Amino acid sequence: MTLDELHVWASLWGVSPLAVTDLMERMTAAPAPELPLTGHSEAAVQAIIRLRMAQAGGRGWRNNVGALLDSRGVPVRYGLANDSAQVNAAIKSADVIGIKPVRIGPEHVGQVIGQFWSRECKAVGWQWRGDAHEKAQLAWAQLVLGLGGDAGFTTGAL
Repeated sequence: MTLDELHVWASLWGVSPLAVTDLMERMTAAPAPELPLTGHSEAAVQAIIRLRMAQAGGRGWRNNVGALLDSRGVPVRYGLANDSAQVNAAIKSADVIGIKPVRIGPEHVGQVIGQFWSRECKAVGWQWRGDAHEKAQLAWAQLVLGLGGDAGFTTGAL
């Protein structure tokens, strides 16, 4: 059954859109994020952010970015926005990528869409330096925001 079919069924039986949304959220519980859940390191911030995202009804996953050699010695690039070294130098995708539920306008009353969500995690106490690496990370956040997503830097807040 599709989400639209579920909403039609709910309407036929007098089930409120809010109840359908609650049911969907309960049926899609997130697995526990990896540890550590305490500390001030970037890894700790990533774990905390993933937990907070799940608690808010969304899901977040670690976005590893890099390149390795395969068994033939051919480089294989992985991670979002990492098509080439040149692209990766200009735009660096964030540490945690996910989807968050968003209730939208009158024409979609009761339905929930998934909004692309992205956070660049920094250790507690981090401050913007404006170096090339951070500017490439900012370029990613600006791209996501410009396309209607939710993106930013964090030291622990969603």
